[in-house]
Amino acid sequence: METWATSITAITLFVEDLAASKAFYTDVFQLPVHFEDPHSVVFRIGSTLVNLLSVAEAPGLVAPARAGTSDSGARAVLTITVDDVDAVADGVVSRGAVLLNGPVNRPWGVRTASFRDLAGHIWEIAGEPTAAD
Repeated sequence: METWATSITAITLFVEDLAASKAFYTDVFQLPVHFEDPHSVVFRIGSTLVNLLSVAEAPGLVAPARAGTSDSGARAVLTITVDDVDAVADGVVSRGAVLLNGPVNRPWGVRTASFRDLAGHIWEIAGEPTAAD
């Protein structure tokens, strides 16, 4: 069965503090800014755009739904595949991220580590399992 959903081109994440979130993504992910205006900062991860949008602008995208707050609990996990989970985990921690868990080999055959950005979004780095664990 073919599907119309063939790739994710953009993810929009609502943030309370755009300047602090920009600094977090620039430092922790080591990404250059792809686009920026007074209400958003966009980064590119592979072929996917990650748009950090000021939560005050969220109604323009989601009304009549409302944007959740950063302290309302995890609502999604965004996963990035990497070659060496342990090395990337060490790197993001050295640049200011705090690991929520991992690195750990998961029963479904991947090694993962997760951290939260400043607005409460959960990022997971994932790769091949190791002999450790």
